[in-house]
Amino acid sequence: MYTNTGYRDLTDEELADDSLPLKANSCGVYRLITRPVMSTIRPSGRPDYQILYIASGKAWFTFQKKAIEVPAGNMVLYKPHQPQQYAYYLKDKPEIFWLHFTGSESPLLTSKAGFEAGQILYTGVSSKYQELFLSIIQEIQLPRPCFEDLTALYLRQLFLLLNRQKQEGGSQKTEIQKEMEKTVHYFHENFSIDIEISHYARNLHMSTCWFIRSFKQYTGMPPRQYLTSIRVKKAQELLESTDYGVGEIGSIVGYDNPLYFSRIFKKQTGISPAEYRKAAR
Repeated sequence: MYTNTGYRDLTDEELADDSLPLKANSCGVYRLITRPVMSTIRPSGRPDYQILYIASGKAWFTFQKKAIEVPAGNMVLYKPHQPQQYAYYLKDKPEIFWLHFTGSESPLLTSKAGFEAGQILYTGVSSKYQELFLSIIQEIQLPRPCFEDLTALYLRQLFLLLNRQKQEGGSQKTEIQKEMEKTVHYFHENFSIDIEISHYARNLHMSTCWFIRSFKQYTGMPPRQYLTSIRVKKAQELLESTDYGVGEIGSIVGYDNPLYFSRIFKKQTGISPAEYRKAAR
């Protein structure tokens, strides 16, 4: 399992402390690689708030003894001491970002974001959300001066983006959003083949320009860049969990030329596939 997490060493009393307007307590991202399932059960919940963002794949949440499938493009909120039960399955290819927070402004901010209607909020798939979660993780991992203020700022920015989406009427899926959601799923299932963007757009009866614009609006990046990010993430998983050669892994994720694969990988991650494998192990 791939994890990237940032934890603060806080007691339950400190987790529940709302003397500050907003405070990020811990944050992380999970991606299953070989583990078949990961489940969480907290009958009494936690002392603080928790948001989970399904960035890709899907997760399963149990509310009032009923299991509900929550696909990518949704966030789930748990309030303090609210019972929690959820699971991720390898077959669903999930990537889940999570965040624990507290503060006197938490009730108002979560309500303005759109959670007053329920625990599940449709947000769409956007790299902006992922960037904010990753920024919070990095600040908590290396607590430099002003890190508490910065993590609170990133968290507030997340709520502002959700509030904007709500005010713009983005809490309900449009037909375009539904098509883009299907596209994201298709890309994740078929990333290893050569997907011709213009041909795919034509099958949706869209112009290439309109398709690219709609996809970027939905995910935060153009379709070709999104495909590259999927391939690089899959390559990272294979480098971490298998002994396949770099050329073999490149072929698996859709790059027949090993040199081109290595160049793309380094451009996306900052290091070569071989260096990544060495660091991961």
